[in-house]
Amino acid sequence: MSDLGSEELEEEGENDLGEYEGERNEAGERHGHGKARLPNGDTYEGKYEHGKRHGQVRIGDLSGWFTQFNTLLAIIKFRIDMNYIINVFQGTYKFKSGARYIGEYVKNKKHGQGTFIYPDGSRYEGEWADDLRHGHGVYYYVNNDSYTGEWFAHQRHGQGTYFYAETGSKYVGTWVNGQQKGTAELIHLNHRYQGKFLNKNPVGPGKYVFDIGCEQHGEYRLTDVERGEEEEEEETLVTVVPKWKVTKITELALWTPTLPQEQPAADGPGQGEAPGAE
Repeated sequence: MSDLGSEELEEEGENDLGEYEGERNEAGERHGHGKARLPNGDTYEGKYEHGKRHGQVRIGDLSGWFTQFNTLLAIIKFRIDMNYIINVFQGTYKFKSGARYIGEYVKNKKHGQGTFIYPDGSRYEGEWADDLRHGHGVYYYVNNDSYTGEWFAHQRHGQGTYFYAETGSKYVGTWVNGQQKGTAELIHLNHRYQGKFLNKNPVGPGKYVFDIGCEQHGEYRLTDVERGEEEEEEETLVTVVPKWKVTKITELALWTPTLPQEQPAADGPGQGEAPGAE
């Protein structure tokens, strides 16, 4: 399922607009912890720096950037539990549409770890950079599908796993600009396909591995064409369908380690030869 239908709404910039309650610096800028209600009806609560939403969590556990001693000092200073301290370093932006973002900011942009809950109920949990999904993250779709893996500039890109909730199948492999492309494995309940993919379709050589203990080798060829019935004046719809052609069926190829064989001691020149490779 595509995540393009659940894009973020535009967050309103803040140049001292709307209602604000919180800390300011000597220049009168929003600086520190504060709450704001923006002119468009959105709200934000969290950390500011020089008038912009800005805050990153640096204490997830006692082995992080804070030492145990510094963490203890922080707890004493705030006189509240660790959850509040973490919230101080993040922000919560609520859209009037019902969407919301809870996470880290740098200069008014989502940057670092954060969770975005979309109006349709889908959500993304993971890394952000410059207001875009970027790094490692998990996207939960409204149909209960999910994607776990790498993101680049808001798109699924790199290594990732897409789980299809309706069938229980999952695609494990390479993504390029949001599309399944490259070497991957499509895992079903009682068999799997291993090969290369292009635009969600398998292409070229590959094999099916069945749980009953055999493999079916073959190749997907993009040769079949279906033509839709259209009026003469309109363009004819052309759909290329990959077709599987079997080449052979073999037993399940199990990997077993090969132990090095001991070489017999040579008695002298010309006395025997080392076994050659088959």
